[in-house]
Amino acid sequence: MTESPPTSTEPGDPSLKARAGRAVGWSVLSTISARFGTMAIGIVLARVLGPLEFGTYAVALVALLAMLSMNELGVSLAVVRWPDDPRKIIPTVTTMATVSSLVVCGLVMIAAPAFADAMGNPAATGPVRVLGLSVLINGVVSTSAALMQREFMQGRKAIVDQVDNWTGAVVSLSLALLGLGAMSLAVGRLCGSLAGGSLCVVFAPHRLRFGFDREVARRLLRFGIPLAGSSLVVFAAGYVDQILVGHLLGAVALGFYGIAFNLSGWPITVFSQPVRAVAPAAFARLQHDRPALNRAFLTTAGLLVGLTAPVCLLLSGSAPALIRFVYGPQWEPAAEVLVWLGVFASLRILSELMYDYLVVLERSRAVFGIQVLWLCAAAPAVYTGIQIGGLTGAPIALVAVSAAVVIPAYIVQVARTGVATVNLLGRFLPGVLTALAVFAASTLAVRMISVDLLALAAAGAVGVGAVALYGYRNRNVLRSVREA
Repeated sequence: MTESPPTSTEPGDPSLKARAGRAVGWSVLSTISARFGTMAIGIVLARVLGPLEFGTYAVALVALLAMLSMNELGVSLAVVRWPDDPRKIIPTVTTMATVSSLVVCGLVMIAAPAFADAMGNPAATGPVRVLGLSVLINGVVSTSAALMQREFMQGRKAIVDQVDNWTGAVVSLSLALLGLGAMSLAVGRLCGSLAGGSLCVVFAPHRLRFGFDREVARRLLRFGIPLAGSSLVVFAAGYVDQILVGHLLGAVALGFYGIAFNLSGWPITVFSQPVRAVAPAAFARLQHDRPALNRAFLTTAGLLVGLTAPVCLLLSGSAPALIRFVYGPQWEPAAEVLVWLGVFASLRILSELMYDYLVVLERSRAVFGIQVLWLCAAAPAVYTGIQIGGLTGAPIALVAVSAAVVIPAYIVQVARTGVATVNLLGRFLPGVLTALAVFAASTLAVRMISVDLLALAAAGAVGVGAVALYGYRNRNVLRSVREA
């Protein structure tokens, strides 16, 4: 693949479809290579560290994700969808993002012991503080990352991601083998963020500049504050399960849950995140042509569900054999969690796409309202689920709330933008039916075949075949993605 030099693109520019298509290609290639490249190191780390140390790191990781959800006040996304030349707002965005990340980082250093105690693992204090430094790096480079996303520079972004992932993985593995435990993972993540962030600044189409314009700042805050609030609520809703598992069941249970959560996130990382890296910018270029935007959204939604839901339910159906084969018998309690988190991942992919679509249309209040609704429903549901069903009760509650509350709420809001609900559901149906068939076949394979490797091979063949068949039957839709 080769990458075109960054240029500004108007909504009607015919090069948009080609550049978006190349960007998706680079995103998928980068994500898959990074995932498969670091998978082996992750497996070794899990076997070396065990559930307790992984649980300690999981506590710190929850803190990091909370910080990242609010550290730059949501203003960097304004660079992606800014209708005018973004160079006028770059200095102000960079300054606001850096200052806010400094404040967040300082608060984390102070609050780390209390947070670790609340999560039932005081040993997580050190890793939390180390990961807090990653927040500062993220804030400084957020403008550069947004500029690369705006200009579909996924080729260079792929290099950034590879350096970030591999640096972090190699450092973590080296330190883990030296006996540093959970701290090895935290230090590795910090090193990866520093290496990747430095390249991001170098590769960005405009140099990093600091400055401040009051009028620009007001516009950015009007856009970013609701989005930052929404992102914080998104974090709380998305990680309330891990917070409650750690608080109620302890670090070892959180270690099991974290492994299952990471595995269930594979389809999200490989399929959904590359699309999300490109879709907001592509949708933003079409926001002045609502019929074209709606068609693009429907096409993307149908295709994403058809390609990802079968993979998510393949993980659910083959969970026992997958956990035993990949991580070893000591991690087997994670299998029951993975069964349900695979289902939840398929619902999460869909809700994230609708989230991005509504954000592009500046429906920040609607997005915020849905996330508040999700949090208010999920927190008591997960708490009750854990009290009744223990570790498995948490993901069951997530699936119930997502299917009964969150997805319907998003569909209602999308319908208000002019996308007919019957058309949206019609795009989902083929992918959902395919996913259910894959789940049934993979579950049967695991129960009928006693050798885990053979069971996984049979289940995987069914899953890959189903996705390939879906892609073939929708080959015209695949070609139309570029035109959408």
